[in-house]
This record gives sequence, structure tokens and C-alpha cells, in this order.
Amino acid sequence: MADTELVIFDFDGVVVDSEVISARMLVAELAQHGVDVDLPYIAEHFLGRSYPVVLAQVRSAFGITLPEGFEADYRARLVEAFRHELRVMAGLRDFVTSLAVPYCIATSSSPARVAQSIEIAGLGDLFDGRITTASEVTRGKPAPDLPLRAAEKAGVAPGACVIIEDSLAGLRAGLAARMTVWQFTGGSHFAGMVPPASPDATPHRTFAEFPEVAHFAPQLLKPAMRESRTDG
Repeated sequence: MADTELVIFDFDGVVVDSEVISARMLVAELAQHGVDVDLPYIAEHFLGRSYPVVLAQVRSAFGITLPEGFEADYRARLVEAFRHELRVMAGLRDFVTSLAVPYCIATSSSPARVAQSIEIAGLGDLFDGRITTASEVTRGKPAPDLPLRAAEKAGVAPGACVIIEDSLAGLRAGLAARMTVWQFTGGSHFAGMVPPASPDATPHRTFAEFPEVAHFAPQLLKPAMRESRTDG
């Protein structure tokens, strides 16, 4: 941990509290086409995955091919919901500005969606020019390609990276990339439920609030921030 040179953030469910919005809307949209799923199912099978992977899972598990235009309609309604409901994760901005090491985002979201979300959430000052999306790699999560690409762009070896993820797919990707993997469980999509777990997706640490990092990894913070946050 003392040698950490880069912190990689997943976006949805870590930087912004978006997964509960996406999941709720996806449940409703799929129900209109005879696909009956609930939030725990989405958390286990869809969370952290790219949209094409979600469609493939629906075809495989339910034998249903969603109609042409489903994705575009869903995305349009989702962005509109984001404009009214999207929030930055509590404590995220303070945590990012207190980091003493470089940071970036590695997300399964499309470039268009993450750009819209960044704009809606008012996070351009923190993350513009620091984003890697699944469009830049051949294989999405749980393959390690996405976090490895983010590390490559930053010029940092995988072993010197901490990656913060919420999903099983993201945890598996970080572990496969041989990074230090933390699971963030503070998103609203985990409220009232135990986050999905799997023996092959065991993080090095789990936390639910960003201020906790000052207590278990103060060396990642700027000295002044480190002292002020550990005194309490």
C-alpha cells in the first residue's frame, strides 16, 4: 500500500449513486417484455457489466431477444432520470481532492453515457481527461483489460494500483489485473441487502464510506488531510 501510485475508480455505484436508478428502470423496462427480475438479480448478474453483455445475459437466461430500439429508448429515459435524481456519492469529492496520488476512472459505461453523467453530476473539474471506458478494450469486466488499460494510460504498473469497485464483475477484473482491490458498498443499490459475494471475487478490503480510508490507508492522502482526518 505504501507504494500505491494510482487509484482507479469504477464510476457507476462508486463515484455517482447511479446504480439504484439504472436497476430500478431496467427492472421496469424488462418487465414490459416478459423478463421478470429483481434488484438482487441485477446486482449479481448485471452490475458492472457493459450493455451488450446485459443483452446477451437476457438472451441466454430468458430466451428473449429484446427489440431493436430497446437500448436507445432505455438510455434516453435513463439520462432523463439522471437529470432529476443523480447524486455524487457522499464524501467522494472530498476524498478525491485529498488524494496524494494520481487517480482516474475505469468504467463499463459508454463514452456518451459517462460524459453525460459527469456533466449532470458536475464532476468535470475532477475527472475530465481521466476516464477509460470499455470502448477502449476488447473484453469488458470481469476480464482485466479495462483496469489494465487505465493503468497503462497512466504509466503505472498494475501492482502499484488500488482499484475501487462495487460489483462482482469489477472485483474479478481488478483481481485478475493483480491490483489491490477495494469494494465500496455505500451505494443506494445495496441498501437493505447484503452485497453479492463469491469466492473468486474477494476484495482485499470492503468499506462503505469514503472517510473510512483515512483510517485504514492514510498514506494515500495529502499530509494535511491525513492529519485532520485521523485526529477524529
